[in-house]
Amino acid sequence: MVGGVTIGQAAAFANITIKTIRHYHRLGLVDEPHRDSSGYRRYSSSDLLRLVQVRTLAESGVPLSEISALLDADPQRFAADLAEVKRRLTERIEELITRRDLLDRLANGDRTLLPDRACALLDRAAGLGFTPDEVAAYREGMVLTRALIPDGFDDYLTKAEHALDDTRFVDLNKQCWAAKDLDPDDPRIEELATALADRFLANPALLAIPNGLQARTDATRYGLLNHHGEDQAPAMARLTTLVEAKLRSAGVDIPHQ
Repeated sequence: MVGGVTIGQAAAFANITIKTIRHYHRLGLVDEPHRDSSGYRRYSSSDLLRLVQVRTLAESGVPLSEISALLDADPQRFAADLAEVKRRLTERIEELITRRDLLDRLANGDRTLLPDRACALLDRAAGLGFTPDEVAAYREGMVLTRALIPDGFDDYLTKAEHALDDTRFVDLNKQCWAAKDLDPDDPRIEELATALADRFLANPALLAIPNGLQARTDATRYGLLNHHGEDQAPAMARLTTLVEAKLRSAGVDIPHQ
């Protein structure tokens, strides 16, 4: 390139600003070309190549303090360093994809806090006839379980999948929701508690407690999970208490509040 180009033309060619070029000069990343007879610095083809190389590496996440050593290295070292830059860039891409997917999940509140396996259970519950409010309460219980016993969440989901396979248990759960507005002393609460306890005993897999509570000593976490939402439904609170009492009488080890 005879004569070279001005700094403004060099900036346009490299797709950066004049201020950025001057910053590169101050850091020693690109040598300042000599001035011509008119007092203008003229950038040659090799200067333009260096500008593009520095910009590309900087945009790829290479710290400016490391770029000179990388560009000035021998070909073998340059190839190895470039491979490391590509590896780090790939990690950033994967992280950004994960963040993008999380933004997609924000359109669906369930998927923001729960894995696909849990969301599939919520969809299944809706398909079995549970109302939107009941599915929402089910979701809240899942989120709470995942927060309190993350290591046991997969076991919890396995239990939930098994529960939805049990048509009798599903029917009893629907009856529980229908009874939530009853008076706590209504005799139907006692009848429903007996039916639930009998079903638990007939299908012990429904009683499986996630690994995080296996020690049976964490009564606080157990209470938060098993009695969630009962402050707004006294009938449900009594129902749960009765079911637990009946199961304890049958020898089932359940934490006391």
